[in-house]
Amino acid sequence: MSILRELLKELSEYVSVENYTEEFFDKYYAFRIKGRLEPVRYPHIPQLDKFVGIERQKSILLRNTEQFVKGFPANDVLLWGARGTGKSSLVKALLGIFASEGLRLIQITKSEIPEIAHLYELLRGRKKRFILFFDDLSFEPEEESFKLLKSLMEGDIEERPPNVLVYATSNRRNLIPEKGEEEKFPEESLQERISLVERFGIRLQFPPMDKRLYLKAVSLYLRDYNISLNEEIERSALMWATERGSFSGRVAYQFVKDYVGRLRLRESS
Repeated sequence: MSILRELLKELSEYVSVENYTEEFFDKYYAFRIKGRLEPVRYPHIPQLDKFVGIERQKSILLRNTEQFVKGFPANDVLLWGARGTGKSSLVKALLGIFASEGLRLIQITKSEIPEIAHLYELLRGRKKRFILFFDDLSFEPEEESFKLLKSLMEGDIEERPPNVLVYATSNRRNLIPEKGEEEKFPEESLQERISLVERFGIRLQFPPMDKRLYLKAVSLYLRDYNISLNEEIERSALMWATERGSFSGRVAYQFVKDYVGRLRLRESS
């Protein structure tokens, strides 16, 4: 028996409708797959006010998600662009707004794509609204899971449950790299590369941060510690970003943790 068949057999034994009550989905907001659907007891839910420079992206994602939780038509969403710009954090932040209205988040890795069909069976007819969340999704050419996800999102013989959407983040616009060598049929290859991306009705680009937005993010994170950005901290923050080769919200957050940690350590001496 192939590894895939063994995986599907094992999943079918654990992911059955009878094993999960409505109370289970009432109690927990986020889930991951570990042989079975397991709750995340301490989900990371970022604050929306910490996102800078992506107001348009945030507005569209919030509006689409609100449509979804209210039972109105809504689209799958691909958030793509520069690393560290808040794509994954923005998706997780949705729980802070919509969990009380029935939104639930299920994180899925690429290796777990074959299990989505079983999840459809498990989630169909539930009162809650579920987002299947792929973080940092990308594929290599000719990867089988690429075709499988494309089919499960749109084109499979089974209709997707109306209470399930797919949100994915990626650094790649088309989820699959461009081929370096000269292609015999470039138009066909292009159509194949974009065929999965086209399943996402909303595609949001996250551009790299500039210096101004980076310092604004630093200032916002410092406020959590009642510290105001000054010239000395600004110089340190810019040096930190230069050493890491980019301006981003992630780099800003890492700098503030380092700066405040060192400050508190000196104060405790």
